[in-house]
Amino acid sequence: MASGRDTSRDGWINKLQTLALTRFKWFWAFVQSSPVLSRLANKVLINNAIYKVPTRPNAFSLVTLEPFIPGTDDQRFAAVEGYVTGKGIPKQTDVYTSWESLSDRTYTGRHLPPDPDFNRDGNLPELDDLAVLFKKRRDADNRPVTIYSEKSTLLFPYWVQWFTDGFLRKDGRNPLKNTSNHQIDLSPVYGLTPASTHMLRRFEGGKLKSQILNSEEYPLFYYADPENGIVKPEFEGLYDPLSDEKRLDPALKSKLFAMGVERANVQIGYVMLNVLCLREHNRLCEVLAKAYPAWDDERLFQTARNILMVVIMKIVVEEYINHLTPYNFKFFVDPPLFTKEKWYRTNWMTMEFSLVYRWHSALPDNLIYNGQDMPMVTSLWNNQMVIDRGLGSLFEETCTQPAGRIGLFNTDDFLIAATELASIRLGRLAQMASYNDYRAMAGYPRVTDFNQITSDPEAQTLLKALYGNVDRVEFYVGLNAEDVRDNSALAPLIGRLVGIDAFSQALTNPLLSERIFNAQTFSPVGWEIIHSTRSLADLVNRNTPRQEQPYRVTFYR
Repeated sequence: MASGRDTSRDGWINKLQTLALTRFKWFWAFVQSSPVLSRLANKVLINNAIYKVPTRPNAFSLVTLEPFIPGTDDQRFAAVEGYVTGKGIPKQTDVYTSWESLSDRTYTGRHLPPDPDFNRDGNLPELDDLAVLFKKRRDADNRPVTIYSEKSTLLFPYWVQWFTDGFLRKDGRNPLKNTSNHQIDLSPVYGLTPASTHMLRRFEGGKLKSQILNSEEYPLFYYADPENGIVKPEFEGLYDPLSDEKRLDPALKSKLFAMGVERANVQIGYVMLNVLCLREHNRLCEVLAKAYPAWDDERLFQTARNILMVVIMKIVVEEYINHLTPYNFKFFVDPPLFTKEKWYRTNWMTMEFSLVYRWHSALPDNLIYNGQDMPMVTSLWNNQMVIDRGLGSLFEETCTQPAGRIGLFNTDDFLIAATELASIRLGRLAQMASYNDYRAMAGYPRVTDFNQITSDPEAQTLLKALYGNVDRVEFYVGLNAEDVRDNSALAPLIGRLVGIDAFSQALTNPLLSERIFNAQTFSPVGWEIIHSTRSLADLVNRNTPRQEQPYRVTFYR
């Protein structure tokens, strides 16, 4: 842990577990050299992570708040703004479980019940006053200073945004609700509904619609008339464009791709990963068609889609999650071990999970593109950058750059109001419990002093000035205030909550169930592809023009 922080409230069991998993490399190498011991350790450690909190179903969802914010969806959305301007939210006095809170997944879930007393008027700082916690520090020339991650490349935040946007989806008209399918289903690639999937399909050889630009494959362009915002007839109703997209310069708008969700064109990293998956889907169709010439378009499409979803889930567990942790044991996908666990329940994304995954500070001010330093903001809605550079070169260049460190004092000014303060505001609307309550839920002792949260003297001083008492620190602020663990991408509480939800909601995917996860579902050829694919680099290098050396694609600096 970072020096200067009081670790007395970390909990001795937590300290012991961390010590065991981050030391004794020889022991963990021995365990992983034995298939039997490796499978046993994998099961025990994943279960240990998930059982840190009570398992689904959760007793409450955000539907509990509906009676206290009356009116239409638009009026409820306005209530979020009203909270910031001091109008307040009607105090909730009676919290109970209803059938709707157990069954209506259009409302976002929650681990802990609402806490109206904690969120009462006057108990928490003014929202705008909290911006100081996220603003970057300045150097002697008054330039913002980015704090870089010691572990992660820029590919890491690109992956996080793309991956999580498929299932952490807030309803733009009512912040208590979501538009999620609650699964890792690659909706950014395939769309959220059968109707949108239909629009993206070629209906020939199982493939998705695509075009060739600069000798590489990309999705079709979305607009027929960018100047007037007219969409191609074949993509009418694919998604409802965001306001930012509607205001775009026609030159940028003309290069937007037809992809599965409204945010798919928003940033260069998102586009890179969507394009990669389109290429892999179409490549899989060709491999399957060659192996099984009697298969029709529908079977080719459905099987390729299933294979790609499982390949991405493998990368999530075996590359992404292992990157997040400081552990010597490397987790892997082994579905049959978990189907009888009590946590093996229907997925339901939670507000806590959504707030945990807002890692805007991981995006630095600038990126290097084609050897030139440029502001990160230029990569927004700018698909020409992808087309001009080429996918393989762009992935490799991305991996030569460090990500920002996740935490306080590291968010670009243009993102603070729209992301960081908006996240705190959403937590208040949802009447989230305190940071200390979530520490207790996740198996950490409650902190009693600000120096038990962070070693940063400035952060300690500001937190004390803003909140006065550690028991008043909000969930979102506390998450970001903690020190990042040594050899990790995340702070302790964020890391624990990500592990709990990532494991328990990835491994319950229907494609990983014991009756489905087999060669019959994916075909013998597909089954071999699943087991032989081990990294994102594998996907990139088989879907980009050949070169002498493979592209270096990694989350690790």
